[in-house]
Amino acid sequence: MSDNFLMCTRAVSKNVFTDEPGPTRYLIVPDGEVPSPAHEVAKLETWVKALRKAATWGKDERVGGPRGDILVFIHGYNTSKKTVMDRHVQLKADMSAAGFKGVVMSFDWPSADSALNYLEDRHDAKVTAMQLVTDGIKVLSDNQTPDCGINIHLLAHSTGAYVVREAFDDADDYRLANNAWTTSQVVFIAGDVSASSMTDGNSATESLYRHCVRLTNYSNLRDSVLKLSNAKRLGMAPRVGRSGLPQNVPTKAVNIDCTEYFKTLESDPAIRARDQIKVIGEFNHSWHIGNKHFAKDLFETLRGDLDRAVIPTRTLDAQGNLQLTDGSI
Repeated sequence: MSDNFLMCTRAVSKNVFTDEPGPTRYLIVPDGEVPSPAHEVAKLETWVKALRKAATWGKDERVGGPRGDILVFIHGYNTSKKTVMDRHVQLKADMSAAGFKGVVMSFDWPSADSALNYLEDRHDAKVTAMQLVTDGIKVLSDNQTPDCGINIHLLAHSTGAYVVREAFDDADDYRLANNAWTTSQVVFIAGDVSASSMTDGNSATESLYRHCVRLTNYSNLRDSVLKLSNAKRLGMAPRVGRSGLPQNVPTKAVNIDCTEYFKTLESDPAIRARDQIKVIGEFNHSWHIGNKHFAKDLFETLRGDLDRAVIPTRTLDAQGNLQLTDGSI
């Protein structure tokens, strides 16, 4: 049994969280329970101290202080409070098995448990996006001391990528005090933002690139949730989680094409039995969490010791593009 750290921006009605935006609350949720207002930690300092303690796994020899990692997970649309916890707990297990020693924290923004609620969810994502920076990343960064080496990483699924993009952009637009905050690795899985918005110099993403050390995008052409003909999405432009990053991106951005690996995962029962521990949601859009092979690649991405082109779970195709391997390593 262990505690689970969450930031929740859902409103409260009759002592339960709703699907509408509300003020930020900091929660510690026991295993097996669904987030509720009863899990709120009264003092922010108490929550931050406990989170930092859970994140610390060693000593930074360069500065003499603690070394650790915080992986912040940002979910997508159509995500119930139970699904938030299911993915959070599974991601913790996946990353621990892969070798990650830090802590997983989830940012729970208000999305309804309905696939038809896409546009309202996207509006709520925009409304609450800045809270991710002001009440999350910036709070954690402001609590860093000169001798502290705790890295903050973001993992955004589906519309969670939109939350991250808008959060970073809004934070710069509002010119927050102490705007030197930064994140280490930003990772998109099945990212539901337009591929064209990710180009170098694009006004929608220049803040995102400015405030991270590296951005890694995992794409899958077989993701049917992100297809152009999906009626719920009203025919939006090609999404980065399906078509991948465009050609003109900053050098800190890298795309990992998962299409061939997912094709094998989908068609080969032996590979699926070996790699896929669990599926939470629609398989072609949500296979990442619960997949051992993906977790290995993500762990190396967060660790940052290897060049992005030589991580052993990846290979280069004939055009020199990085692909997730078939897992035979």
